[in-house]
Formats: sequence, C-alpha cells, structure tokens
Amino acid sequence: MHFKNKIVWITGASSGIGKELAYQLSRQGAILILTATNKSALEQLKVELANSKVDILPFDLLKIDAIPQLVSDAIAINGQIDFVIQSAGQSQRSMAVDTGMGVYERLMNLNYFAPVALTQAILPHFIKRDAGSMTVISSIAGLIGFPLRSSYSASKHAIKGYLETLQCEIYKTNIHVSIVYPGRINTDISKNALSGDGQRFGDTDENSDAGMEVDLCVKKIISGILKKKKVIYILKAERLLFWLWWFIPNLYYKIAHKKGVQ
Repeated sequence: MHFKNKIVWITGASSGIGKELAYQLSRQGAILILTATNKSALEQLKVELANSKVDILPFDLLKIDAIPQLVSDAIAINGQIDFVIQSAGQSQRSMAVDTGMGVYERLMNLNYFAPVALTQAILPHFIKRDAGSMTVISSIAGLIGFPLRSSYSASKHAIKGYLETLQCEIYKTNIHVSIVYPGRINTDISKNALSGDGQRFGDTDENSDAGMEVDLCVKKIISGILKKKKVIYILKAERLLFWLWWFIPNLYYKIAHKKGVQ
C-alpha cells in the first residue's frame, strides 16, 4: 500500500494533525481532498501545496444531516476515494460539574456522530469496490478518562466502540479501519478546546507544550496506515499512565487527580 496517486480525503485539514497530514501526504504524491470549516485556511493551504493535486471541500461537520451529500460531493471530485482520514474534532478543559449540557452535545456531535455519519455514508462506496481505508484520529482520552475532559473522553470512547465493531464486521473484506490514539501532541488543541460554558478555552496548557511534535506524530500515523494497523498508539509518558490504569487503577486515579485537578 502506498499513497502516490491515491485519493486521500482529510477532514480537520486546516490545522494541527490534519494540516500536517496534508503536508506529508502531498510530498508522497497523494491526490488530496481537504475539508474543514475554515475556508480561508483551506485556500491558503492549497496555495502552499501548489505542486500537488489538491481540492478543497469546506464544510461544517456539525451539519450532520448534510454529511451524506458531502460524501457524494467528495467522491464526485475524482470518481473515487482510496483513503479517508478523519482528523476533525474538539477537546474540552473544564470539570464535569462545571460543564454545561451544550458542551456535551456539541462534542458528541463533532467527535462521534459526525465521523459515524461520514463512515456510514462512504461504506457503500468502499464495499462496492471492495477496497478503501478509513482512519479516525481518537485520543488516549478515548481509552482512559482524565480530569477536565469528561465530554471529550465520552465522545472518544463512543467512537472507539463503533469503529471496533466495524472492524469485526469488515474482517473478511479489503476495507481497512484504523483508530489512532495520540497522547500529548504539540498542537493548538487546548486553545481550541471548550470551557464549561461553551466558550473557547483559548490557552495552551502544559500538556500540549510538553507534547510530541506534530510532524513526528503524523509520520507514525502514516506508517501505521501503510501497515494496515487496526490500532495506532502514539504515546510517550502517557504509556505509563495507561499501564497504571490497566494494572494498578487506584494509583492511576491518584496520579490523574493530582496531574489534572490540583
């Protein structure tokens, strides 16, 4: 499997992991379709990738009912899609007790219902061709809970259940589904996160500052997709937390509380 002359559709392509995926895959000769809400950012990215074949498809993924038409529009651009990488998403920075239901609804819509709707809509295309690759960027918060992430973690746990079930169902096909679990990555994820009242958090927390550089993260994602891995872990120090959660849960909760709350 390779990306040269393959049609790759990336959502959340205007920033962070999605944007870096566009840079790296363009260098590998991929034919790109880029989606994000920010049209001007996509247009600027297309200019930066002028030596590559790039189409932009601006769209607000919170318009879930319109996602089937979005998928049809994406397929129509080149007649098919080989790879989909769903990188769009949003995090949270607030205690559960201080988080309004509107935040839970928004993050569940964006991080769970939108990727499910997109996957459901493109599956018939993949099944008809008996080919296709779907990758969804989750988070370590989709494996274990962590303070200030109640709605984010819940939405990422939900998409895990859907995708793992799908992986079982398509086991005998040539369709591949990968779930990516990054730990701390040095992006603007905390700046773009929601506070408990639904406003933008607007600040970089120490977790993001101490995170892995995004270019290394994306290299690992691409390597995992090429190897057809069902699960792609991108963890550093977070790997120890995951180990503690699994084997010594009481110690995990103590450390997570101290790291996230105090």
